[in-house]
Amino acid sequence: MHRSLAELEAAIDEIQGSPPDDGRLELIVRRPDVEAREVLDEGEIDELDGLLGDCWSTRPSSTTRDGSANPDAQITLTNARSMAAIAGDRARWPLAGDQLYVDLDLGEANLPPGTRLLIGAAVLEVTALPHRGCGKFLRRFGKDAQRFVNSPVGRELNLRGINTRVVAGGTVRIGDTVRKA
Repeated sequence: MHRSLAELEAAIDEIQGSPPDDGRLELIVRRPDVEAREVLDEGEIDELDGLLGDCWSTRPSSTTRDGSANPDAQITLTNARSMAAIAGDRARWPLAGDQLYVDLDLGEANLPPGTRLLIGAAVLEVTALPHRGCGKFLRRFGKDAQRFVNSPVGRELNLRGINTRVVAGGTVRIGDTVRKA
């Protein structure tokens, strides 16, 4: 089920067709425990806990000195078109481990750190913490997918996604507009 690098590279034009603003929330995924996934029609975003019911706040992080949850990675967004190219079947998208899958240009030129995003009633802020393909991503989607998202173009477009922190909580729903503040 792993796509070849050539197949992934052929999807670049489609991925780059994502809107720079007024995108759409395509999928919400809660991770109640490590390796567990729940697809939601709506979710509640909280300033302290991120996506309520998600294990982000209780999982250890290698990006903080004390191993606690990193507030700069409360909510991860990934590009829905990128995941369609990488994972294929929409049922496999949650394997990526991100919480919000959006049809929006996540490239750094469009969404530099500090950019605020309005999604439903929530406000998220893009952080500078990079989001890269890890060992789990490699196992689930293959070495070519990892090469693709970590290539110079993949990093420029943030094809593996972006990290955000919650500025204001609120309800998000599939179909909500994703807009730059």
